[in-house]
Amino acid sequence: MATKDFNTADTATAIQTIDQIVDVIAATAPEIRTGLPGRRIKSEETNPSGETQMAADVFADDLLCKRLGALEGVGEYASEERPESIDVGTGDLSVAVDPLDGSSNLKPNNTVGTIFAVYDAPLPAHGRDLVAAGYVLYGPIMTMIVARDNTVSEYVITDESNYELVREDITLPDEGTVYGFGGRVPDWTDDFTEFARDVEKDPSRKLRYGGSMIGDVNQILTYGGIFSYPALESTPEGKLRVQFETYPIGYILETAGGSSSDGEKSLLSVDKDDLHARSPLHIGNTDLIAELEAALA
Repeated sequence: MATKDFNTADTATAIQTIDQIVDVIAATAPEIRTGLPGRRIKSEETNPSGETQMAADVFADDLLCKRLGALEGVGEYASEERPESIDVGTGDLSVAVDPLDGSSNLKPNNTVGTIFAVYDAPLPAHGRDLVAAGYVLYGPIMTMIVARDNTVSEYVITDESNYELVREDITLPDEGTVYGFGGRVPDWTDDFTEFARDVEKDPSRKLRYGGSMIGDVNQILTYGGIFSYPALESTPEGKLRVQFETYPIGYILETAGGSSSDGEKSLLSVDKDDLHARSPLHIGNTDLIAELEAALA
């Protein structure tokens, strides 16, 4: 993947703003995690996708909006929890976040995460406008993946003022060993069902699916393989939101030497003009994604 040239004339300021965004995400993550235990209950509101919000969703969104919006270089902020983007300043970069991916996992105490995408364009933006993306995984160890400048790095977040680089220049292993497929199996299309059954027949691959996309994506980034949330018979556009999930995850995987697809083309080439538009998602090793696209053609 080639590094995108900035649209803004002040490249130095844009790079500095990305640094600040990463700093804010890392500094806010411990506070989000600390605030989860008392917020495992549903709120009385729904998000723009019609899903009932958890109290933790609203809490994380408010924190991130306040802190990212205070950065001089950020002009717009949007989240999965808000109907529209909001102007937060006069900066050139826009930030879109899924404040708490997998928040339905809070009740059984399974993995959740925070996804962020930095666009050098007004929102809703295109995948090719991404200049950085990443996610925080609130696992047994709190880690942050950041893709920027044509490289992917992993950090361990230790407290509100420190995060340490533990891996850099991350690439997918050549031989992918795990797979995970989302959506109700009876709702899969026939073509995808046939592809999934072929993947399952390979004894070298292990099923890894936890119901939180960030946890599943991190499995692929660590072990290689394929993860899909496909088009469904009932929802041909899939479940995941382009601005907040499929663009940034596609960007991360492609930067790490893997591939992404909506079933036909790279996720970064998907063209949607609605802030909360959805798309099927398939990510993983290039050979597996090519096989998937051939199966769905």
